[in-house]
Amino acid sequence: MKPSHKRLIQQQLETTLARLACIRDAQRPARGWLRAIREALGMSGKQFARRLGVSAPWITTLEKKELAGSVTIKTMRQAAEALDCVFIYAVVPRDSLADIVRRRAKILAPKRLASVSHSMLLEAQQLSASEQQKTLEQEVNVLIQEMPKELWEDDHDL
Repeated sequence: MKPSHKRLIQQQLETTLARLACIRDAQRPARGWLRAIREALGMSGKQFARRLGVSAPWITTLEKKELAGSVTIKTMRQAAEALDCVFIYAVVPRDSLADIVRRRAKILAPKRLASVSHSMLLEAQQLSASEQQKTLEQEVNVLIQEMPKELWEDDHDL
């Protein structure tokens, strides 16, 4: 994929993710979302089971599975519908995507420049500290613009 397409996708996704930022730190209720909403609606487990088309004991299992993180997305969607709710599944980055890419580029840039610096040292052409810093920042910017596949190689592979 072309770097320009990667940047466009990143920008479009950032817009969508900005609307979800407010839920990033939301904590699941201690007894789980399904039980909390069911109880807030004044709905019994038996009533919920009937609406979901399952047996009453299965509701207890479902609510336990939600707490354990072992319930499927499909089941959560169906349960939400039975509660007249919408199930939302999202992966929300802790920081902006651009910041995540920049941090990664700052890790990779010195490693990419190391071989060049070694060659220049052998030729007695080493850069001053300010020149090195400027070159490093330029390399970070190149990595951000190009977003090469090596950007996400494991650190030990670099």
